[in-house]
Amino acid sequence: MAKVWNPGMLLSVSSGYWTGCTLQAGVRLKIFTGLAGGALPADDLAVKLDCDERATVLLLDALSAMGLLIKEGEVYRNSDAAQELLVADSPRYMGHIIMHHHHLLDGWAQLDQAVKTGEAVKKRSYGIDTERESFLMGMFNLAMAIAPAIAKEISLSDRRRLLDLGGGPGTYAIQFCLANPGLRAVILDRPTTEPFARRTAERFGVSDRIDFIGGDFTVDDISGGPYDVAWLSQILHSNTLEACEELIARTVEALEPNGMILVHDFILDNTKDGPEFPALFSLNMLLAGNGGRSYSEQEIRDMLEKAGVEDITRYQFRAPNDSSILAGRKG
Repeated sequence: MAKVWNPGMLLSVSSGYWTGCTLQAGVRLKIFTGLAGGALPADDLAVKLDCDERATVLLLDALSAMGLLIKEGEVYRNSDAAQELLVADSPRYMGHIIMHHHHLLDGWAQLDQAVKTGEAVKKRSYGIDTERESFLMGMFNLAMAIAPAIAKEISLSDRRRLLDLGGGPGTYAIQFCLANPGLRAVILDRPTTEPFARRTAERFGVSDRIDFIGGDFTVDDISGGPYDVAWLSQILHSNTLEACEELIARTVEALEPNGMILVHDFILDNTKDGPEFPALFSLNMLLAGNGGRSYSEQEIRDMLEKAGVEDITRYQFRAPNDSSILAGRKG
């Protein structure tokens, strides 16, 4: 059913970045982590975080209005959700992906220019190490919300060697190994991601079953094979159609006969005008300037068939951000 727009909805969407920026400021300033030990008055918290007192009160009141903090008299404390999701040492901390969204803001503010030129726009830098950590651990935040369910839905009990292409911190490789005791995995990604992957694998107790190969899979050979299953999660959207075709072909070459390939991405309807998040994500890729975009189910099926993949199916799984999975077998 088509969305029925009205002035209130338009204003809500147009000003939506206000709440996003307020949340991001709270995370960046460590407001929630500062309140992890209990309620504090604004002046004490301002001193603790080296912030202006008056401005801190305004931010705390806004976060309270959003329901992330609870104000009692002149003191503030975390809501249950903030304590669980926004305190830095919490196992379910979401701050990394929130900071990654913050790092994207400059680009999105210039979307009109990107559409006019078709080129990436210049954005402020927060430091390559900071941005890399936020991106990689942000991907871990997002993946941990769905990876255990995916690993249960996709049985790999008859598979022995998994290639996690561009696996970053290794979230999916870890969850597949946890769900399938006979499985070993190889993460192939840039060398700068290896420390994150090693730490994450050790944290989940599977470091002895996960190997790491450093390289750029867009140009380097896919080594370490043959594999009997390959997992490509959120890889295609960062590449052009031609690059995706080449990458899938090289991945299939690294598989054993009857090897399984799994493609997880933001998959558009074949008309490409929905779902909403994959369509918006194509604009995010426009701003990145890498030539990538979200692809439709038919486009991905065509890529797989061109590489000799047979028995292509789509799993029923669908994440809250409309990511889904296509699977096939090397003929």
